[in-house]
Amino acid sequence: MGFKVLVSDPLADAAVATMREAGLIVEVSTDLTPEALKETIADYDAIVVRSATKVRQEIIDAGTKLKLIVRAGVGLDNIDVEYARGKGIAVRNTPAASSNSVAELALGHLLSTARHIGRGTASLKEGKWEKKQLKGVEIDGKALGIIGIGRIGQYLARKAAALGMHVIAYDKFVAKSPLPDLVTMVPFEELLKESDFVSLHIPYDPKLGAVIGAKEITMMKDGVRIINCARGGIIDEAALAAALASGKVAAAALDVFAIEPPDTGQALFTQESLSLTPHIGAATLEAQGRVGKEAAQTVIEFAKSL
Repeated sequence: MGFKVLVSDPLADAAVATMREAGLIVEVSTDLTPEALKETIADYDAIVVRSATKVRQEIIDAGTKLKLIVRAGVGLDNIDVEYARGKGIAVRNTPAASSNSVAELALGHLLSTARHIGRGTASLKEGKWEKKQLKGVEIDGKALGIIGIGRIGQYLARKAAALGMHVIAYDKFVAKSPLPDLVTMVPFEELLKESDFVSLHIPYDPKLGAVIGAKEITMMKDGVRIINCARGGIIDEAALAAALASGKVAAAALDVFAIEPPDTGQALFTQESLSLTPHIGAATLEAQGRVGKEAAQTVIEFAKSL
């Protein structure tokens, strides 16, 4: 019997076709409940997921033939990675494919926080003419602090620098600037104190919890603007809500949340200077095409290596 692959979240049609053309048996089932997945996973050698499917210990245990888990995307927080690897199952992702798309969304949110684009859209649709209330700021000449200067952070740095921003960055794993002509590496506390805009591009570490909380916000400039298109949980949402309400944080933009979908009844969502998107950083035609292509190639190469 051939190498069987389950695609349990939407994947580009071309990616599925590529795997089938390579001789793999590929089945697409994007509406499986966790119970249904547990019942069917034993038939497959590999599973390709995005963010919706959770590959937890019980699914891994049920996957008695499972040899490979591929996350078509960057984050692996929906997969029990160490548990899978401990059982001899390879875990792969597609880290580069969506980087530019996420950076472009972060830049869009940055501009939205500077010029109140989200609030202007919502209020105008409600029949309000808030011309005087929506005074913004220019980004030219302002300091952008990037927390995490990996692929996405570097894409954002290039774009922001091209628009005249002064870019500084902090990364606990990086001492030397990867873009020395554009980005100055600084200590974490200095970044908090000097930035007019702060954009986060780091994973969520449950051992550390929120990287930006009340203490860190207190250290920031009055009127700072904060953008998170990385992972939910790295900003304390209650602390952010309080800082928006007090005016300490002039505006914020979030694409990710501690719990998704979030509880929109919480205080954070009552703040007018908040720009929101529903975790769409990688949701572009170009990124999804690249993600699918890279995921398909990963599965094909793995199957050929057996």
